[in-house]
Amino acid sequence: MEGMASALSYESSDIDWCEDNYRHSEHIAEYFNTMSSFAFFVISPIMLYLLYPYARERNMAINLVWIMMIFVGLFSAYFHMTLSFMGQMLDELSILWVVALGYAVWFPRKHFPLFVHDRTTFSRLVLMITIITTVSCFLKPTVNAYVLNSIAIHVLYSLGIEMKSCTDQRLLRLAKATVGLWVLAISCWISDRVACSFWQKLDFCYLHGIWHILIVIAVAHYSALVAYLDASFEIPYSLPGLEYWPCDKWAVGLPYVMLKGTTKTRKRC
Repeated sequence: MEGMASALSYESSDIDWCEDNYRHSEHIAEYFNTMSSFAFFVISPIMLYLLYPYARERNMAINLVWIMMIFVGLFSAYFHMTLSFMGQMLDELSILWVVALGYAVWFPRKHFPLFVHDRTTFSRLVLMITIITTVSCFLKPTVNAYVLNSIAIHVLYSLGIEMKSCTDQRLLRLAKATVGLWVLAISCWISDRVACSFWQKLDFCYLHGIWHILIVIAVAHYSALVAYLDASFEIPYSLPGLEYWPCDKWAVGLPYVMLKGTTKTRKRC
């Protein structure tokens, strides 16, 4: 009981980001980092709505990715508000489960391990690994974030393999934007972590908050990109296309997959 109380207490985490604690509120440790977490609450429901027609046609489990992203925002805000050990664990493990969900529903079948023959088996394998990782994360909590960013490198590598044979300029622009956003986001994360004294001299300690905003936008771009690739391979009869919200003519904003065909256009033998 005492251990639980300690894990829930303010500043019980070993991690403390560059932003000055309690500068803007006596109840919120890192004010800007907490407020920027609400970007997840804005973008996640929009992406959930935009990708719903694709998810309904492909696999409703895809909706879980953006539902979990809402929890990422919630736990991120809780962690930065309290800097508690429990908040740190909830924040990092929610990200781990989002990544696991993404692997389970979107990882291309042609890249499955040789002993895996269907997505159900692959999803169970991902689930088992994620549970083991979740338990082990409590043993070395300080390296969790670095492990998660290392996983992101593999995700980008897999994306690069998929895009090698792509000639669609609209899709290539989206892929470049996705990588660019991720690079900007991870640069902010690393700089806030390792160059804090430099940013403190400039009185600009908000890079981790900017990371929150950039990474949720990057995930939105990535999810639209892999959803399009997945739909093209798994449900080609749906005639997937890329569009942008709120205005497709701008080619900026939030990308999503628009299905121009339906199950009625599917060829049947």
